[in-house]
Amino acid sequence: MPADESSAARGAGRSRATAAISRVISPSPVPLPAGLALRSRPAAGPRRPAAPRGRARGAGTPPRPPRGGGVRRTYERLRRAWDRPLTAYYVILGSSLLITVLGLVMVYSASMIKALELARPGTYFFRKQFLAAVIGAGLMLLAARVPVRLHRALAYPLLMVTVFLMVLVQVPGIGMSVNGNQNWIHLGGPFQLQPSEFGKLALILWGADLLARKQDKRLLAQWKHMLVPLVPVAFMLLGLIMLGGDMGTAIILTAILFGLLWLAGAPTRLFAGVLAVAGLIGFALITTSPNRMSRLSCIGASEPGPGDSCWQAVHGIYALASGGWFGSGLGASVEKWGQLPEPHTDFIFAITGEELGLAGTLSVLALFAALGYAGIRVAGRTEDPFVRYAAGGVTTWITAQAVINIGAVLGLLPIAGVPLPLFSYGGSALLPTMFAVGLMIAFAREDPAAGAALALRRPGVRWKTMRRRVMKRPSGER
Repeated sequence: MPADESSAARGAGRSRATAAISRVISPSPVPLPAGLALRSRPAAGPRRPAAPRGRARGAGTPPRPPRGGGVRRTYERLRRAWDRPLTAYYVILGSSLLITVLGLVMVYSASMIKALELARPGTYFFRKQFLAAVIGAGLMLLAARVPVRLHRALAYPLLMVTVFLMVLVQVPGIGMSVNGNQNWIHLGGPFQLQPSEFGKLALILWGADLLARKQDKRLLAQWKHMLVPLVPVAFMLLGLIMLGGDMGTAIILTAILFGLLWLAGAPTRLFAGVLAVAGLIGFALITTSPNRMSRLSCIGASEPGPGDSCWQAVHGIYALASGGWFGSGLGASVEKWGQLPEPHTDFIFAITGEELGLAGTLSVLALFAALGYAGIRVAGRTEDPFVRYAAGGVTTWITAQAVINIGAVLGLLPIAGVPLPLFSYGGSALLPTMFAVGLMIAFAREDPAAGAALALRRPGVRWKTMRRRVMKRPSGER
């Protein structure tokens, strides 16, 4: 065969091989049935050249997160978590239970030496406080489950019963004096009752119901409807309390009254007028009592003073100062061995600082701050005026009492003789406070979004939701 013919044959063979390989690599489109024609993807157009590295991204590409985005994302997640419907519900429930449990531990630790001094078992005060906590937990659960309208119906009966008991305190043979204050009723055995503690709860419920009904009738714009009969009834309760000499409880009741007036939108001049009258009455009561004047003079004291008049205030500072960062250890307090009076009641925060240190005291402060902030959130997000006034009143009560107690222990305020809410020893103070916490839990549940979220978390609803999701899966998915 000639050379030109052999080369031509070889070229034709290469062309046929190249065509076969190209058909294998990119086969010709096969005609599809009519039913699959709609699902076929259109032919891809020419590819766009890839953008070189280092240049600006296209419009469809999401931008890179800026520097510090991790902190910002964490903040946004925390903010979204706090804005969830059930956040206030869980914060109120969790913080109040943690405060109560930690209070039981500290009552047991701080009261052992005092119980032994009284020839009692070391667990004497703890057992009484534990019994009160169990009863209070039942009251809190009851208050959380009772509808709001029933709470409003209980406002007037609770107020009348409380006033009756506060009058009985002043009857000789029925009322009894403790530490110079005639504010107790002996129930038999080791149990006593302080009706003035229930007066705080009665004033909140009754005042909230009164202001809510007047707001519905649009009467709060007139000053006489805002003050009457709220202020006269509050002054009546204050008078019954001051007959027994309990200045600390009177201060808390005054704070509750101011909180209700502020929530009702009292004008500044009206608010200032009531505050001035209350201040003048308080000044007269303090200056006419040598005991109260001595307590006022112990603010910021660093020495016991003449006659050891500031002994309790100074030893409270000693207990806090000796605790350090993490304390001397649970049960290892020195001040409770007869140095610090009332270590398990008014000055239990000082023993907490000595045994648990700064970390323990800051934890207690954080729990009270969380409880107060959650209460403000419940009061601010509701559309029911009764819920707003009641939640604001309870938040004012717990926050003001905690500030006065802790401020006295720190030497920043005079010793008022009020317990730390949910923390100090005392069943008469623990029971109405836990009922008030149950009120706030009930108010948090009344939010429509919170109610819907709680309904979705029931076991039956969750199972139905899971079944619905399984039924929606396509048959080919595993």
